Parts: sequence; C-alpha cells; structure tokens
Amino acid sequence: MIPSPEHSHIARRFSRAGAALLLIALLISAVLALLPSAKAEADARAIPAPALEEPAGQATTETVVLAGGCFWGVQGVFQHVEGVTSAVSGYAGGAAATAHYERVGTGTTGHAESVRVTFDPRRISFGRILQIYFSVAHDPTELNRQGPDVGPQYRSTIFPASAEQATVAKAYIAQLDQAHVFKKPIVTTIEPGRDFYPAEAYHQDFLTRHPSHPYIVFNDLPKIEDLKRLFPELYRAKPVLVGETGLTD
Repeated sequence: MIPSPEHSHIARRFSRAGAALLLIALLISAVLALLPSAKAEADARAIPAPALEEPAGQATTETVVLAGGCFWGVQGVFQHVEGVTSAVSGYAGGAAATAHYERVGTGTTGHAESVRVTFDPRRISFGRILQIYFSVAHDPTELNRQGPDVGPQYRSTIFPASAEQATVAKAYIAQLDQAHVFKKPIVTTIEPGRDFYPAEAYHQDFLTRHPSHPYIVFNDLPKIEDLKRLFPELYRAKPVLVGETGLTD
C-alpha cells in the first residue's frame, strides 16, 4: 500500500526523533506524570506581560501569523485560548509555489511552519497573544529548531499584520531580553509583509484528532497543560477547530 501524505509525515516525525530517543522520552513523560508537582515546577515559565500594548480600537477581529516549530503544537495551544476565533496551520515567509509540506520540509523555501491566529481584541489583547506565544507555545531561544525538529522551516518568527503589531513585538522582545527572562537571548525574528498559505487538510486540528500520537504526547500535550496552569483565565477546554469553522482560505 502506498502511504498517504499524512502517514508519510507521521513516519518522518518518528525518524527525526529516533526510535530510541522517542522511547526514552515516553518513559520520562510517564515518570513525570506520576510527579505532577515536580513537573509543574520544572515546566512553568511564567513571564511578565508586555509593557507596551496596541492602542485600543474599534476592531472586532485581528490576525497575526506566528511560527515556533511544528505547527501541530502551536495551533493546538491557540485553539484552546479564549478570544481566539480561528487558528490555522500553514506556511509563511516564502512564495505561493513552494507552500507545500514536502517542499517546505527541504528547508530551502524561506517558509516557516506557521499558524494564523485570528482573535477578538475586545476579549484578548495582542500583547496577551504574544505572552502565550513566548511562554507556552514554543522556546524562543532555539535558533532554527524546536526540540527534535531542525531547520529554518522551524524558526521562531512573528509575521505581523500591521506596523503596530511589529512595534509591540519588537518592544516585548527587548523587554524580555533586558529582564533576562530566559537563560539565552531570544532569537525570534519579525518578518512583515509576508503572505500566509494554509497547510494541507491532514495537518489541521492534528493535536485534537491524534491526541495519543507519541509526538503529540511528548512535545505538545505538555504545552496545553502549561497553558491551563499559567493562564487559567484564558484557557478554554473546548478548542476552536478548523474542521468546524472551515476558515482555511
């Protein structure tokens, strides 16, 4: 049987981590699950909110594209955030002709695996979106990689939708670096003026559809737990799914 694109992608995730590494990771995860207080202390990354916020306006919808490693986990996190109305996995940073998983995976297209986050600024501010992005969704100090995934397609990047978003993001990065919130400097880039292209259907809602997938169990479900613990007032148990909204255009 010829494997489907989804099966091919899943197999590649396994090969990246390596069978031995994956087994060790799952064993560690199982042990930590028995020690919730120790795990919470180790994983908690509470960081200060942005000192600079966007000026209040009349808009009811705002969008930003965020990249921080494999889009499965980043999408899954923001789908559980109150005030987010849509989170779509896709590609940003390159051309339309190369916005396909197999091409992006070569690391030569300029694209990053990204998530287009649409939110209601009356319910959650852009600054709070960034606070979750930096503290829960990914590690902003890893250059051109996240965990087992390596390459510029996994870089940490903000694709702002406006000059105001870019200003807030730059100020927040400087604020966090000056406060030495992380042990290493933030390597997140800001790339304005880039188009977003939705990813293939089999990538959408992946965390919700495959919660027992080993990659999800080890790399991404802990992010959901971090969101619930660090931002209980913003956590929503029922995720907003692409499959329910159809917002992939």
